[in-house]
Amino acid sequence: MTRPLNPREIEAFRAVIQTGTTTAAAQLLHTTQPSVSRLLAQMQAAAGLKLFDMHKGRLRPTQQAMDLYATVQQHFLGRERIEHALAVLRQSGAGALRIGCTPALGLSVIPAVVCQFAKRYPGTHLSLQTLGTTALREGLLHGHFDLVVSTMAIATPELDATVLHRGHAVCVMHPQHPLATRSALHVRDLQGQLLLTLNTDDDIFLQLQHTMQAHGIEAGSTIETTYSSTICCLAAQGLGLGVVNPYVASVFARELRILPLHPPCAVEVVLALPPQYAPSERADCFIELLRTQFNEH
Repeated sequence: MTRPLNPREIEAFRAVIQTGTTTAAAQLLHTTQPSVSRLLAQMQAAAGLKLFDMHKGRLRPTQQAMDLYATVQQHFLGRERIEHALAVLRQSGAGALRIGCTPALGLSVIPAVVCQFAKRYPGTHLSLQTLGTTALREGLLHGHFDLVVSTMAIATPELDATVLHRGHAVCVMHPQHPLATRSALHVRDLQGQLLLTLNTDDDIFLQLQHTMQAHGIEAGSTIETTYSSTICCLAAQGLGLGVVNPYVASVFARELRILPLHPPCAVEVVLALPPQYAPSERADCFIELLRTQFNEH
């Protein structure tokens, strides 16, 4: 008659699958080989399934055993993640901070802020994840981040966002580009140019497209990519002209000519916090450092 499996049986089963023998499993579990064999026999009876057979003197798991092992492994991996989280909390108390940001900020502004924060709170466990805005928004709503900083709109009915900084997109090009001698560019200067653009759902792209259409401007050709940093790298190779946020452009300042664009395309950096709980002291400190960094930018 079947019954629920007990933890010792499950541990013995997992150890045998991982090591291949009851002897090695016994060593892993710090017990005896007969004890492991007895637990396996009890488990097979309780499960009402054939989990092993003997093949050339060795135990061989059945397909049912391997299917069960996949589920068991997920359980143990979950336990291991819990133990890791507990170890982090024991190491630094409540000293953990989970930050999410868009890639452009992770490459430009955020590293300097992380450095300053680490000096104020040494030993804090920091998690910094660079993701797209949709993933950042979902992460906040599910409590995976303590704060999120984005170069794209992130507010929803469930999520408030605060503007940390306002700026304008800039044109980037190789220093030898024909337009590099200008002090600024007008959208009319983009007529017939090879244009490096962000994806069609990006705020900068949408503003630029609207402005170009309003002035009757058409690019000669376009190269579309996901990241502003890729646009800067392509421009640094002498391939076309791009329009990106000023933060990532500053990272490539030695390799590029960076010019203002008129009419301007607005760029906003927004901060969002999880709605489920109040920010910690460390989150407040990080936000303060962010504001200072942007004010000095």
